[in-house]
Amino acid sequence: MSHDDLVFGMGAEPVVHRDWPSLTPDEVGAVLGDEVSEIEWRSPRPLSTTARIRTGDGRRLIVKRLPLSLRTPEALAEEHGFMDHLRGRGIPVPRAWTAGTRDGFAYEVQEPGAGEDMYQHVFSWTPYHPGFHAGPAGAMLGHLHNAAVGHDAPARPWRPLKSGFSLFGAADPITAIERIAAERPRLGDFLDARDWRSDVERLMLPFHRRLAPLRDGLHPLWTHNDWHGTNLLWTDDGCDPAATSVLDFGLADRTTAVHDLAIAVERFAVDWVALRDGGPAGIQKRQLTSFLHAYTSVRPISGAEFFALAHLFPLCHAEYELSEVDYFLSVVPGGSEENAEIAYRDWFLGHAEWAKSEEGIAFLGLLGEGSPV
Repeated sequence: MSHDDLVFGMGAEPVVHRDWPSLTPDEVGAVLGDEVSEIEWRSPRPLSTTARIRTGDGRRLIVKRLPLSLRTPEALAEEHGFMDHLRGRGIPVPRAWTAGTRDGFAYEVQEPGAGEDMYQHVFSWTPYHPGFHAGPAGAMLGHLHNAAVGHDAPARPWRPLKSGFSLFGAADPITAIERIAAERPRLGDFLDARDWRSDVERLMLPFHRRLAPLRDGLHPLWTHNDWHGTNLLWTDDGCDPAATSVLDFGLADRTTAVHDLAIAVERFAVDWVALRDGGPAGIQKRQLTSFLHAYTSVRPISGAEFFALAHLFPLCHAEYELSEVDYFLSVVPGGSEENAEIAYRDWFLGHAEWAKSEEGIAFLGLLGEGSPV
């Protein structure tokens, strides 16, 4: 097995074989209608197939292949519209477009952004390294939220691999999940085999109930929903690091700014992989302080947002994890019940379970409000 055929794993194995075959020069050339002289790099991230290529005339491009059951050209256009809006307001987002469809796949092409991909070999739920990247990342997220105002496209429909606020932003999350389960039969069958309503009632609804009085103060906003070091490019001379490009809008949707902020914190402040394997949480207090200070210096948060952050933290991952279960069951060739179970047990339930632990309650206190029970 070559290194190019390996990607990050969901379970105990750090790397596994790809679910999807690697992009080849001939395949990319046929899509682009141009000669491809070299595949320079293949992404180790498992949920899509991405490569940096060099064309015959020396141009570098990022090419991503996505099954149409995951993203259609129309779905990609939703993301590109938001990216164009942000770019027009000064956010350094590389230009992206859909190159067409072929053999059941859509192909997205992106210009390389400015800066260095310093996290290309790092798992997504990872602290900033070096730690002083947290401040620039927080500031850039604040700038993005300011620039997002005025992009009034509707919320995106449910699809596999979706991060949003449609389930736990609803008045009744259990009814909202039941509706999605009825629309997605494989996800519905998976949930029917588990006592998921009791899980949600026990782990998540206490936070949802505390959040309810604040929801009217959380204004709708298109947001990134996948904010971490791996989706930023950097310049770093050791003295004045900066996030210089914002990447990967595949999970962007109409949520709220503080929901996106909770996702950004959830991605770096707790070592979820270590917790899953029985290790320490490795809470990044210094990075958290730096990130939030930099964010609020660019975009001050309201009182409702301040109090909502701690309640959203145990909920913000949940919609994505259910959509990831859906992905592993309905999109991956042959399905992967094992990975669907990992997404449900370790991530959908596991993150909320930790938030109700003594250590998790102390962490929520760092965010402002503490325990919901």
